[in-house]
Amino acid sequence: MLLLLLSIIVLHVAVLVLLFVSTIVSQWIVGNGHATDLWQNCSTSSSGNVHHCFSSSPNEWLQSVQATMILSIIFSILSLFLFFCQLFTLTKGGRFYITGIFQILAACPSPSPGLCVMSAAAIYTVRHPEWHLNSDYSYGFAYILAWVAFPLALLSGVIYVILRKRE
Repeated sequence: MLLLLLSIIVLHVAVLVLLFVSTIVSQWIVGNGHATDLWQNCSTSSSGNVHHCFSSSPNEWLQSVQATMILSIIFSILSLFLFFCQLFTLTKGGRFYITGIFQILAACPSPSPGLCVMSAAAIYTVRHPEWHLNSDYSYGFAYILAWVAFPLALLSGVIYVILRKRE
């Protein structure tokens, strides 16, 4: 049982790291000496030094991506905190429903649309062409990490819902 709990915590922490990195790192779109993330557009020299950084576009869709990424981090942190609380207070045989629900909210759409990393990455994918019309740009590793975080967070949430507390 201890090994199972440890592996669940490691999976949850890995999801948190992926969410933090994908939200913070300036590599959502890269190409031609430019790197773009949710917060700013930067131009770099051939040696990799950053020359200019400008704030990202004030488009509503980009603000919704920023908000959903932050919400997914908040829900995932709350889920980890609730897991530890339930681990010590839940009765024997009880399930970690609350923890699982918060982790699933971090992963995928809820009854309130747009509260997750999947929604953020999907909105970014759909709206990307109107922001960067040049086809020389490609998606960066932070964008890919956001998509990788989605199934891992969903898996983690489902494991929490299935998990029963034992002695």
